[in-house]
Amino acid sequence: MPASRLRRVCVLVLEGAKPLDVGIPAQVFTTRASMPYEVRVCGAAPGLVTGGDGLAYHVAHGLDAVEWADIVFIPGYRFPDREDPPRAVVEALVAAHDRGARLAAISTGAFALAATGLLDGRRATTHWHYIRALAARHPSVRVDENVLFVDEGSVLTSAGAASGIDLCLHILRGDLGVAASNHAARRLVAAPYRSGGQAQYVPRSVPEQLGERFAATREWALHRLGEPLTLEALARHAAVSPRTFSRRFVDDTGYTPMQWVMRARVDAARESLERSRRSVEQIAADVGLGTAANLRLHFQRVLGTTPTEYRRTFSQLD
Repeated sequence: MPASRLRRVCVLVLEGAKPLDVGIPAQVFTTRASMPYEVRVCGAAPGLVTGGDGLAYHVAHGLDAVEWADIVFIPGYRFPDREDPPRAVVEALVAAHDRGARLAAISTGAFALAATGLLDGRRATTHWHYIRALAARHPSVRVDENVLFVDEGSVLTSAGAASGIDLCLHILRGDLGVAASNHAARRLVAAPYRSGGQAQYVPRSVPEQLGERFAATREWALHRLGEPLTLEALARHAAVSPRTFSRRFVDDTGYTPMQWVMRARVDAARESLERSRRSVEQIAADVGLGTAANLRLHFQRVLGTTPTEYRRTFSQLD
């Protein structure tokens, strides 16, 4: 893991907080030797916070933890469309943002973030059940119902609880690289990466057998990134027509099959750059991108950086 300063994470628990939404960032960024994060759970004030679904939380910190944090997570909570969080909470979030902290809302936590005004004019999402309520209560927010999460740089939002995992892994990838994110995903027994652009739910019924078949095809492809992978080859493995494969694949992943293959190849290159001393030319050949120039081109398009600069930033080698 690259040497870096300790990152301070605060999970802000509001009245009616949903258990999964609280637990996800606390577990993903849990304080441990292998992770350069320190996590504090806080509320509007220290003490007991009544949660949702029959649970309550005893938090050790008040809003001083928001002042301390580099990243503040706002978990979802019950009845977010009825009233805004306490003024002190809103002011603390604005102050944290003003000094450079990132604010990340999970599910209906987006309502608390919207109450600050920091989402005005920006894209955001929330749980599908509350999409219309968020748009109605905060009309200046560009609400997007067709995504798992939205990264606007200093403010991030995600859909329902499971997509909070996707958002946390997305943040990890940006902070520490793909190897650390994949390690965290394995620890959580979660998918290594789902694009933020994937729909929150499939709008029509998809037979489970076909869904399983597509997952098997993706796994098959991940072990053959160095080989030619065409749409026809992927569809043939899934035993469906290329047209059906393309349509259903976008529903499953948010990417076209060839976009997904390219992303998978870039991710494989990222992990190799982090963990090995192989040259850029060797890595390009390993992951099916052919030449170093091609790898550099796709790195710039996808990540906005070069393989060399990426390795300098995220290398886990001494």
